Amino acid sequence: MNFGFTDEQLALAATVRDVLRTHCPPAALRSERRPAWEQLAALGFFGLLAPPEADGLGLGLADVLPALEETGRACLPGPVVETAVVAPYLLPDNPKLASGALCVTVLPPGQAYAPDADLADLLLVARDGGWRLVARESVRLVLRSGVDPCRPVFEVAFEESEELGGPAAPALRRAAVATAAQLIGVARELLAVTVAYARVRTQFGAAIGSFQAVKHQLADAAVAVEFAAPLVHRAALSVDRAAGSVDGAAESVDRAVGTVDRAVESLDRAVGTADRDVSAAKAAAGEAAVLAARVALQAHGAIGYTEELDLRFWLARAWSLSAAYGTTAAHRERVRTAVLDGDLRRWP
Repeated sequence: MNFGFTDEQLALAATVRDVLRTHCPPAALRSERRPAWEQLAALGFFGLLAPPEADGLGLGLADVLPALEETGRACLPGPVVETAVVAPYLLPDNPKLASGALCVTVLPPGQAYAPDADLADLLLVARDGGWRLVARESVRLVLRSGVDPCRPVFEVAFEESEELGGPAAPALRRAAVATAAQLIGVARELLAVTVAYARVRTQFGAAIGSFQAVKHQLADAAVAVEFAAPLVHRAALSVDRAAGSVDGAAESVDRAVGTVDRAVESLDRAVGTADRDVSAAKAAAGEAAVLAARVALQAHGAIGYTEELDLRFWLARAWSLSAAYGTTAAHRERVRTAVLDGDLRRWP
């Protein structure tokens, strides 16, 4: 069985990488809020998951993972996951998404602030197990301090909103997997920059990359990233499968009442597996990115803290995304509960 990405999926990622290298260099992170967004929109990036009826391509989440990793590798500012992944699922009939004319952000459950809310035309608020849609003119924003200068967070207040049908969980699963893919890209870039620096930075007449202590730290980070990436790929497949199970259950109900129980059981298994896989992916990707950030900071030394070094953008992105859509601790708890089936007596 071949678990690798197809040539088309890798070609899409390579195209996104080329666009971001040209239009989202590190210098743009200091002066622009949404560099490369127009070019990505022209490429069709924001319509990859949108249905064909809304001028999208109707791809699955697993198809766009390599491209999402590239947005993390480039530290692309703006509500990328919210606009390209969450919005096509919750607003599938809006053709403005595919064209890039609509920017969306999300206020997840349990979080007080929404990222990049000042850029958004629409705000999606998870509340009471569902979603509410808020237009820009109905939102009052207050900027709050955050760790990521390219991902500012805002306290939001609103009075008028529109209720969207459907539960919050499916969209949040997609957001968590997409964020995990970005974390993998962030971690890979941190490793690449740190390895390059370790080859040229000398101490005691030798490159610091030749020291065993530095080698071991870089190796540990590299192993963590390589172990986390397949978990993200598996989670995307599980999410796509759960979405297919929902459609299959609906078809079974339409065909015959006698098949409803089997359809519901199949749906429950698929959703349970998706929840477990999503949490495993987000926890592993967050830990790998934070580890890569710590190793990068230690290898660079005091210069790693300076504002002049571009490294700080990727450090901040690793820290901010690791807490987005559920912290590592919260997702680890979900995995433990799923694996033990709620029976925590087996472990202290």
